[in-house]
Amino acid sequence: MRRRLGQAKRRPNTKPNAMCSVGSSLTLDPTYISRARLLAALAFIAFTLAPAFAQPAALPSEQPSAAEAAPAKSDRRAAGQQRRARPGNLIGHGGPIKALAVDAGTGRALTGSFDYAMMVWDVGAEVPVRLHRLDDHNGAVNAVAFVPGGKLALAAGDDGAVAVWDLATGKLAHRFTGHTAKIAGLAVSADGRWAASASWDRTARLWDLGKLAPGPALEGHQGPVNAVAFSADGTRVYSASADGTIGLWSVADGSFQRPLLRHGWGINVLARLSGGERLVYGGLNGSVAMVDGETGATVMELPAHERPVLALAVLEKPGIIATGGGDGVIRVLRSADGTEIERYRNPYGPVWALAFVADGTALYYGGLDDFATFWRIAPREAFEAIDSPFPRRFQVRGDASDRIAAGELQFARKCSVCHTLQADGRNRAGPTLHKVFGRKIGTLDGYPYSPALKKLEIVWTPETLGKLFELGPEVFTPGSKMPLQKMTDTAQREALIAFLELATEDRPIDANGPAGAESSAQGEKK
Repeated sequence: MRRRLGQAKRRPNTKPNAMCSVGSSLTLDPTYISRARLLAALAFIAFTLAPAFAQPAALPSEQPSAAEAAPAKSDRRAAGQQRRARPGNLIGHGGPIKALAVDAGTGRALTGSFDYAMMVWDVGAEVPVRLHRLDDHNGAVNAVAFVPGGKLALAAGDDGAVAVWDLATGKLAHRFTGHTAKIAGLAVSADGRWAASASWDRTARLWDLGKLAPGPALEGHQGPVNAVAFSADGTRVYSASADGTIGLWSVADGSFQRPLLRHGWGINVLARLSGGERLVYGGLNGSVAMVDGETGATVMELPAHERPVLALAVLEKPGIIATGGGDGVIRVLRSADGTEIERYRNPYGPVWALAFVADGTALYYGGLDDFATFWRIAPREAFEAIDSPFPRRFQVRGDASDRIAAGELQFARKCSVCHTLQADGRNRAGPTLHKVFGRKIGTLDGYPYSPALKKLEIVWTPETLGKLFELGPEVFTPGSKMPLQKMTDTAQREALIAFLELATEDRPIDANGPAGAESSAQGEKK
């Protein structure tokens, strides 16, 4: 019978922890099990759904104008092109940025995205250069990491696998499997021997990078595991979970050592500060704190966020920490005393990823935009008005009483994260829908379809597309990478298809159908 982590408190813990001795009983009572399940559910909602639609009020100096807050649709593509001119941004993904890492030794960066890809960048020069696009993943990429030595990089995500990539060739060197749910976090030991992954299957796992062989599974958390970190000597690993605890484990055999922290709220992010065993964590309730990795005692409370903490970065020299939250706030703190050095609020959504450049004078952050934004911290570079169109394509609000508008609303909410309507938009998680009607499934050049989907004999028509959303992809296109997406409401399905019949053919659209053409009040073509 496996041992479990200890009981959570009713309130966030802000005091040093009374520690269990090694080998003490860690059984849970029914009240805690019920609470752990509730916390896991809350973590899922806060970590995935709520942040995507967060619209925090901007600070007074950053309040967007009315035109910026709600640009006309005709301006969105122009705004999208304009933001690519911003110096330092990492442009190329087709979906929100979920993971970032920078290797100080090589001057390279990694970005992971909802579009199933990890990209490798040379950021040593003034203008970043994309070196590789690595998209042999079967889900969104939630975590990326460099392996010390500069030859390998890791990517992991919704497919539950850890991909090992050769950075010289851009080829997949190995794929570790074993998790049964998405992976939310990665860490690599300082000597490059071990990797650790944190998964929503309630386990962390160790992987031997030298032998390319699986290591121990770390079992015992009562909720999704969101983050992992290695001790300085690489002999232990810390795990942070939605069950509100940080656990300490042996790398040698995967044995549980003790619960290091019982926070009472789910813990989303975790990192160890170089040069010792101090850990920084961020919680579901917005709290941020530093704890002693040996004793679990709280070293200091750091400035909290109004919403869940979703991103964390640390840098040994000059000794700084960055936190990002569902409230869109990024804080840069001095690790010695927690003093806030800089603060920025992105008024257009949550911050999902952070990474400092080598000298700490700048950082990259990722969120709803399909590019990583470069922010010069020192000397301070004030942000101009955010140049990304807002709301994002999946935050559109429309008049549901009009059929075409209602269809556009359904597309924005259910389809646009994965699909674009433009001919050049094939770098998202799914292929572009440009001229989809009349096209055989799995035949668009340049998109990596799953083998199962290529074997199907389906031609996309209003009828077959309607069946896809009526039955769901798991029934209509089994084996595809398309996430579960069913529309049981007939009117919503028909509105979506009516919109797509117009929007995928490059025809201007007004409230009732093709602009300037005769059409019925329902938006149907004649």
